[in-house]
Amino acid sequence: MAGLWKSYQVLMAKYPWSVQIVTAGSLMGVGDVISQQLIERRGFNNHNVQRTAKMMSIGFFFVGPVIGTWYKVLDRLVVGGTKSAAMKKMLADQLCFAPCFLGAFISISGALNGLTLEDNVTRLKRDYPDALISNYYLWPAVQIANFYFIPLHHRMAVVQIVAVAWNSYLTWKVNKM
Repeated sequence: MAGLWKSYQVLMAKYPWSVQIVTAGSLMGVGDVISQQLIERRGFNNHNVQRTAKMMSIGFFFVGPVIGTWYKVLDRLVVGGTKSAAMKKMLADQLCFAPCFLGAFISISGALNGLTLEDNVTRLKRDYPDALISNYYLWPAVQIANFYFIPLHHRMAVVQIVAVAWNSYLTWKVNKM
């Protein structure tokens, strides 16, 4: 495991953007597999591979680039590694970014699942409040620690490790009918 972490760090130092995106997409896929197998109990014969591929594509093309860019912007907006700076970053992240990000995530997943605009709006009205409330139970504490203790180039990895559980919840939430 230590060798894997060391390899990850070397790759992260050389190719931070690519590694963040690949990590985000891969862990979105892991979250969907966990959702289908442990939460929904579909079994391997009934596993929806297309759904997993869609969730991975959301990770590769939306989650990874958007969150990676957001952390860079946030680090420029709020400078420093103090407790006060960490609190400001967490508040900006949770009050400004998270609500928009969750709305976009739910909308994108609905569009990829073939929902009409009206169905997508209905899904947003149904799922968004629960997802945002659940977000506030988990992410403020994670982000305070992340912004205070973790260097910028490793923040995405910390978020994605925690996000395996979060992604399992989100994929279940956005794919339930």
